[in-house]
Amino acid sequence: MSEKDLRFNSKTIHGGQQPDKAYGAVMPPIYQTSTYAQTTPGGHQGFEYSRSGNPTRTALENSLASIESGSYGLAFASGLAAMDAVIKLLEPGDEVVSTNDLYGGSYRLFKQVFEKYGIKFHFIGMQDLSFIESHINEKTALIWVETPTNPMMNVIDLKGVAHLAKKHQVLLAVDNTFATPYLQRPLEFGADIVMHSATKYLGGHSDVVVGALVVKDKDLADKLYFIQNASGAVCGPMDSFLVLRGIKTLHLRMQRHCENGKAIAAYLSNHPKIEKVYWPGLEDHPNHQIAKDQMKDFGGMISFVPKGSSFTDAVKIVENLKLFTLAESLGGVESLAGHPASMTHASIPKEEREKSGVVDALIRLSVGIEDVEDLIADLDQAIS
Repeated sequence: MSEKDLRFNSKTIHGGQQPDKAYGAVMPPIYQTSTYAQTTPGGHQGFEYSRSGNPTRTALENSLASIESGSYGLAFASGLAAMDAVIKLLEPGDEVVSTNDLYGGSYRLFKQVFEKYGIKFHFIGMQDLSFIESHINEKTALIWVETPTNPMMNVIDLKGVAHLAKKHQVLLAVDNTFATPYLQRPLEFGADIVMHSATKYLGGHSDVVVGALVVKDKDLADKLYFIQNASGAVCGPMDSFLVLRGIKTLHLRMQRHCENGKAIAAYLSNHPKIEKVYWPGLEDHPNHQIAKDQMKDFGGMISFVPKGSSFTDAVKIVENLKLFTLAESLGGVESLAGHPASMTHASIPKEEREKSGVVDALIRLSVGIEDVEDLIADLDQAIS
């Protein structure tokens, strides 16, 4: 059976992979080397220096391309390093239309690093396609999308945005970290670039920091490969090995994340002390139908606001959690809780945060794969 005939669950294990040619190792070995012997100047077996390429990283990149329905994968030292490479495709004077409630580190990279080089960023709500189009002009070079967004769980119509990008001949990049390719594959909807903080669900065990890009177009891939090598923000072989190992159980973990997420979203929605719950699987979610159309399930990321809660009240709740760990990041097997206003989104000015709904009382959960009854009991004692 050829790889193109494999279904997703099989691709997580076999996609882009083959036994090691040296000794037939089933798992790709960790090639912990910086350089490679050459028989003559320029004469090597495909690898010459590990910034440019490493067999373990290549195995990861092949897996990433396979599970995202792409042709070329690139692995980086972090998700922000992967984003950095995408923005380096642009030139001074170019403009970017971006989601307004995106990850705080993405906002910081755009505003505090790249804006001073003459690239202009527009941060807008993307639920209305006509509103997106009204921000596209002759200088627009890229549309940057998160869906579901971090932390408001807004869902953006990938097929509709891809149509706009093609119509105006601009690149479309999608941060697929929250959904993972188990739930949606943006390249199949017409995106040009898919980005991941592979630190999160792809790695899945909170033990590695890696970023990823996947594309279909060879010319675009070549440009990104050049930036990857020239800038040097690559991940090491051990990091590559850990993410590759995580991918092999992605489908199993995501099933449980989704099951637990559904139960906790229902619990919070019916709790008398909770004012608002943000989860794409709820029928009152503004873009629930689009989520149903483009996602296989609704994920394990949930945000909520307690009734009459202040900054201090929200902090007290997350401090009182016992099984949920108060920590940055998401997507691991263990459940995490965060306070976006003081943690992941603290780099965004308060007035900008609140425009998109990131109020001081907002709490974000990364629902893990524990017994959901234990997770609900923990939330109940902390909220009560």
